[in-house]
This record gives sequence, C-alpha cells and structure tokens, in this order.
Amino acid sequence: MNVTILGCGYVGSAVAQRWQQQGLSVTVTTTRPERLPALSDIANRAVVVQGNDAAALRELLQDQQVLLLSVGAQHRSAYAETYLDTAKTLLQVLPASLQQIIYTGSYAVYGDQQANWVTEASPIFPANENGEILAETERLLLSAANRLRDRLKVCVLRLGGIYGAGRELVKIFSGIAGTTRPGDGSEASNWVHLDDIVGAVEFARAQQLSGIYNLVQEPITTGGLFEQILTKQNLPPVVWDSSQTSSRPYNARVSNQKLRDAGYQFLHPVTQP
Repeated sequence: MNVTILGCGYVGSAVAQRWQQQGLSVTVTTTRPERLPALSDIANRAVVVQGNDAAALRELLQDQQVLLLSVGAQHRSAYAETYLDTAKTLLQVLPASLQQIIYTGSYAVYGDQQANWVTEASPIFPANENGEILAETERLLLSAANRLRDRLKVCVLRLGGIYGAGRELVKIFSGIAGTTRPGDGSEASNWVHLDDIVGAVEFARAQQLSGIYNLVQEPITTGGLFEQILTKQNLPPVVWDSSQTSSRPYNARVSNQKLRDAGYQFLHPVTQP
C-alpha cells in the first residue's frame, strides 16, 4: 500500500517509522529542504511540498491510497495558511486512487465547556479565530467524504495536548514550580501520548475508520496534573489564586469512549509525567 504523510514533524515522523516497519511504501513531506536527508532515513521518499501548491499536491498523491494530514502551524498567525489553505488545495486535487484521509486535528474545537463531558456528538464552541479555523478544516475534509462517499473515507482524530519521548510533560511544564496561577486548578486538561497517536493512526488506517474520533487519555484536572509533575520532581507546588479568573480557552472533559468502542486499546490510558 502507498501512504503519504503531509506534514512530517513530531507526529508524522513517528508514524512514518511505524508504517515503514510494517512494509508500507511511505512518502513524507516537509516545507524545509534542509530536513530532507533526515526524512529520507524514515521513508521511501521525501519531498518538499507547500500545502497551497496544487500542482505539487496533485503529483504527490498520484497512486497513493492513504493520506495522513498532520500539519502543524509554526506560529498562531499561520493557522489559516497551514490548516485551511492546505485542506482547500487538497480537495482540489484528490486523485481517484485515494481511499482515505486521516487528519490529526485538535480537541480545542470544543472550546470552554465549563469542565463538562463532551463526545464527538457534542456541539463545538471554538474559543478564538484559530479554533474556528480548525473547525472549518474539519468541515471541509468531512464534506469531501460526503461528496465522494463511494470511494473516500475521512477520519478526523481530535488530539489532546501531545507529549511523549523528547516532549515529556516535565519539560513542557518545567517552569511552573512555586508559581502562583489564576483559578483553582479544577479545569479539565486533556493529553495524549505520542505512542497512542501512532497507534490510533495505524488503527484508523487498518480499520478504514471514517468520521470524528476523540484521541485523548482520561481527562485530568490541571491542578492534579501539576501536582503529579511537581511531586515526581520533588519541586515546590503551584499556588492557586481563585480570586483571579483563568484565561484558558479550553475547558472540557473529553471522552474517548467512541474510539475504545471501535476497538482501539490505549497504550497510555492515563496521563503520567
């Protein structure tokens, strides 16, 4: 099977290695030519492609059966270009050979749900412009599946915050020890380990999943997460100031029941520093 990974960063590189080990013919892309030598070590083919280059995308996808869309914005002002423009261009050039698109989106589309549980069927309330862009990217991709339902499946994986090898939680939150933070620490925090992203992407490919699936571990409160991290490192705790209102735009307890019901077994079901 021929598979392409559009956007081969932290997640895409890990998936590429898994797929190549399984004997798939893997093509990976980057927007930076200097990354080609390293990417050539984990794929059968590595190419430089910009997401808004229709001609390049058309050539890239010739004779490909599966596309993993795993792009990531380098900064907040690049969301429209990175996600939306890429999706729009992609839908212009879909080849007849393509059977499935797997898109790694974000649970951020749920917005502030006051720490209530949400499922894939829950209404979404993006908290800002970039959240709206992520939501519109999902809608565009899923519309292609509706239009081409006889031959194309689209699987949207709504990821929690990503951590794993080289991106451990203790590194991400290295500066929180002894700080005072607004709120009371009761907000929901949703994470997913890199191992489970790779596992779920492969599961989605093997099972030909379509539709939306939350890809998160069991939710934890921000207070509980910080306590785990700091206790493990023997560092001073965070002090919470409930007189100040937290500015976090995402506060939802995200359920992963649908993905588990489909048969996926999490390698890391709970968040651990």
